[in-house]
Amino acid sequence: MPAVPVEKSFCTTREAGVLLGVSVGTVQLWVESGLLQAWKTAGGHRRVLRDSVDRLLQKKPSSELLVTSPAAPNVAQSRRLKVVAVDDDEHVLRLYQLHMERWPMAPEVTVLNDAVAALLSIGRQCPDLLVTDLHMPGMDGFNMLRVLSSAPEMANTRIVVVSALEDAEIQQRGGVPEGIEILPKPVPFDRLLTIATSLIQQGRFQRPPSAQAS
Repeated sequence: MPAVPVEKSFCTTREAGVLLGVSVGTVQLWVESGLLQAWKTAGGHRRVLRDSVDRLLQKKPSSELLVTSPAAPNVAQSRRLKVVAVDDDEHVLRLYQLHMERWPMAPEVTVLNDAVAALLSIGRQCPDLLVTDLHMPGMDGFNMLRVLSSAPEMANTRIVVVSALEDAEIQQRGGVPEGIEILPKPVPFDRLLTIATSLIQQGRFQRPPSAQAS
């Protein structure tokens, strides 16, 4: 009687990365955040449950709304600024969309209404600017930022918190990682535009034709 092949119930972080189409570092990020279930062998190697990989593959980014302005044609060796905004209030997300898509540098804007969707999106493609609320249901912004602070993929991402929480309450809940600017609500779009402009001035990004000609 021929042997029946048995599919492994786990995989290495590298195998999980191949299945999910992300880097090993992103797999580790998702493990740390609880999006993937894993354990460590006696030798210290992570093993990821295949079921959790399959569930993540099936997860639809239904809470993600990608808004992009028309790309400037024929611009070689450049790309547009990528901005992700995270907030559980759909009205606030709509404001982010309406304001940011009118910025002079015409960024690619993704708005997300929960931290889990943000971690999935960020893991697949790191933004240049991340703007996030702190008080959200499920995984809140505090936990999301603690996970992201240890991710090497986020080293070049500028992170800004926009929150209605008072400074004292933020500190009581453990604060945010060092180097993250905290801004109050209502959303200070002028300050966010200044931050985005400072990133553009680094010269790594594509500007629309009108901005290049001025």
